[in-house]
Amino acid sequence: MLDYQNRKVQEIVRYAFENVPFYHEKFLQAGVKPTDVKTVDDLKKLPILRREELQKAADKVISNEFDSRRLKHVSTSGSTGKPLFTYITAKEDAFRKAKLLRANTICGQKPRDKWVVMTAPQHEAQTSRLQRFLGVYSPIPVSVFDSVAVQISEIEKIKPDVLDGYSSSLLLLAEEVERRGLETIRPRMVVGGAELIDSSSRHFVERVFKAPFYDEYASVEFERLAWQCEERAEYHIDADSVLMEFLDKENAEVARGETGEIVCTSLFNYAMPLIRYATGDIGRGSKETGCACGRTFPLMKVMEGRKESVVVLPDGRSLSPLAIGDCMCAFKYFNNVFQYRFIQKKVNSFKILVKKKNESVDDKIMKTEMLRHVRDMLRLSEAEVAVEIEFTDSIPPDKSGKIRKVVSELK
Repeated sequence: MLDYQNRKVQEIVRYAFENVPFYHEKFLQAGVKPTDVKTVDDLKKLPILRREELQKAADKVISNEFDSRRLKHVSTSGSTGKPLFTYITAKEDAFRKAKLLRANTICGQKPRDKWVVMTAPQHEAQTSRLQRFLGVYSPIPVSVFDSVAVQISEIEKIKPDVLDGYSSSLLLLAEEVERRGLETIRPRMVVGGAELIDSSSRHFVERVFKAPFYDEYASVEFERLAWQCEERAEYHIDADSVLMEFLDKENAEVARGETGEIVCTSLFNYAMPLIRYATGDIGRGSKETGCACGRTFPLMKVMEGRKESVVVLPDGRSLSPLAIGDCMCAFKYFNNVFQYRFIQKKVNSFKILVKKKNESVDDKIMKTEMLRHVRDMLRLSEAEVAVEIEFTDSIPPDKSGKIRKVVSELK
């Protein structure tokens, strides 16, 4: 594995220097040439990359070999509410999907299993027509924007073998299933991701559905990064597609078993290389050199992340912060949003703060379109729910110092 990683590091660093203006300038400023990076350890010679730099760099972070208009872009609203667009080729997209299936199949998913995924509706298009036609590894979407009652009704009809989705949405579903005393949803396995979930919540979901819960750690920028095997202990890092470092406040590597900021380098993304990108999450590399399952992928544990509030709607629906993020990402002018904050003032009152990137879109038009989009996608009745949109020059951190995208002021 190390020889493979060393070779891939050399390739991606050389490619980024020669084809990506952003990295060419960044490496020169750091006094580093591609020939200086021959091994994984040599990555330490390169500077850390943060979200703010990518946001400001815009098209300079895309390889000169590609036209951004022909690339697939995936956007993250981010815990901070600052959108970031990551560009990938069709080949890289297919690789991501194949990588996602690896952990699921290891944990017991079969090709023709009924596979329900609780996600945002726009993600349904990520499944190919052939997959849907053949029913092979073909996810069946259930919208996170629906009420839990509607979700339960749909899932009961499908009778899934695999129940997958946002961890917080799975938790909300499990709570309602237990409250009703239902025995009709019995998947063989449950897979959660996108958001952190504590061990007690995982055990609760397992108890309600009488099925093992496999957690995954991912980010939009890299897709899946690490996953739990059938042992359901620490997380196997996808070391054949990503290099993961754990750094202290001085950007020095911490010792095994100590916590640090998670910094990643993609080994397969060439359209928009990500080299030493700081995720903003906190984790630790494991002291263990192997897992009881026998697989040799290095192990890690996500220790802390950026947790936010669940939004409660007047009709009884509860939406996770990730669902709110998906709603914002689907907005047609989202690429003109530098940062936002979705605030729940009361059960029937919301305020959305928006910091624009520029003035290319008229405030009145953008506000009207955003209001319509949010109401339609979240199904917020104008008669029952007040929604205010305010443009601002700055969105300050909250009392904890965090810059969250979703804030609930409900007691």
